[in-house]
Formats: sequence, C-alpha cells, structure tokens
Amino acid sequence: MLKGLRAVGCQGLNVTIPHKQAIAELCEELSPLAKRLGAVNTLIPGASGGWFGTNTDVEGFLAPLGANDAWAGRHAVVIGCGGSARAVVAGLQTLNLSSITVVGRRSEALQAFITDLQQSHAPLTACLDTAVQLNENVAQAALVVNTTPVGMAQHGDPEAMPLGAELWTNLNGEAVLYDLIYTPRPTSWLAAGQQRGHRCIDGLEMLVQQGAASLRLWSGRDDVPVAAMRSAAATALAT
Repeated sequence: MLKGLRAVGCQGLNVTIPHKQAIAELCEELSPLAKRLGAVNTLIPGASGGWFGTNTDVEGFLAPLGANDAWAGRHAVVIGCGGSARAVVAGLQTLNLSSITVVGRRSEALQAFITDLQQSHAPLTACLDTAVQLNENVAQAALVVNTTPVGMAQHGDPEAMPLGAELWTNLNGEAVLYDLIYTPRPTSWLAAGQQRGHRCIDGLEMLVQQGAASLRLWSGRDDVPVAAMRSAAATALAT
C-alpha cells in the first residue's frame, strides 16, 4: 500500500492506532522524535522513494494543556503503554512534572515502555492496573490521561471506563482528566468526571492540532486553517 501511495503521488498521510509502531519499521528514515518514541503518526515522501516518518502527536497533545509552569512539580498518571502513550509521555516530560506513572495490564510491555522512555527528570514509574499502588498514584495525580481505546464508540463497550469505578474513590478532586478519544463526545469517563466537577479535555483538540502540524509539514506552509479544521472536525463528529 505504501509503495502504491508513492506511485500515485501521495504527498503525505496520517497513521492512527494500532499501527503507529508497526509503520515506523516501514519508513526509510525517521525524525529524531519518532525514532525515540518508536511511533509514527505522520508520513512524508522521503528522498529515496520511500517514506519519512515523524510524530506530531506530541505537539497536538500539549496544545490544550497550556503553560508549562502550571504543571511544574506535579504528578501525572498515564493509562496505557501503546504508541499514543509514547507521545503523551514525551510531551509530559517537557512540563517539569515531578513524576509520571504509567499504568498497564502486562508487566513485560510496561517495563519495556519505561526503559525506552525513561529520563533523568520527571522519572517514569510503572504500575499494573491491578496493583495496590495504583490507588496512591491516582490520589496524588494532578493529571490523568487515558491513551487506551476503552470507551471508544467503535471499540467494545462505549460505556466502559478506564480503571473502572474504583478510580473515583481515590481520585484527587482537582485532577484534570484528559481522554485521547474523541468519539463519543464526551466519553463515559469524561462525562462522569464533568459531573464530579473535574476539568475534562477530550481528544478533539489533540486531533486538530496534530493534523495542523502534519499539514504544515505536507504543505510547507505555516498558515494552515486551524479554526476551520476544528469547526469541520466538530461538525463531522456531531453527525
């Protein structure tokens, strides 16, 4: 397929879950960020007839969070350890957080994730979703990010919530909830968070901002119509 797209003159494309890590292996070259993350969401025609892979998810993820100093010294919890989680963690590592806990189901995959992305600042810790330590981490979190498809309209039960009902028992009342899912809007998780007074961010703005960043790369222009993209995306999701 990738060869065919080059053959017909395709000038770029986005890649979504669950293919972000696998597609990296098919690129002729990777940007430093994509190489570090091992995950690609944006393809650009390469110099040798293949594809150059990069990642605009980090830029898209950070856009709704605001100034870095608002997060300095605080703790974040990331649910999931797939390709999208890699971009989320890379973004969080720029916010001067005190620590980041990554929650997953499989110990081996979780430890590999931590090893790949560990840095000296904002140290990463691993926590299984069944571990006793999960409650403590959730209680300390200023930000909880869901990077899994749990609650997505096209994935299993759309009423399902990451970490289940127990999350609400231990959650810091002022924690910000950020769900990368943008359909349905809101997810059951964010709807429950809104009812409890939490600031909630869904995945629409990340979708728009990463798309805008990709469009800048494809077009070579900085003046991409972000407002029009946001409006079109919101309208499409509402129908």
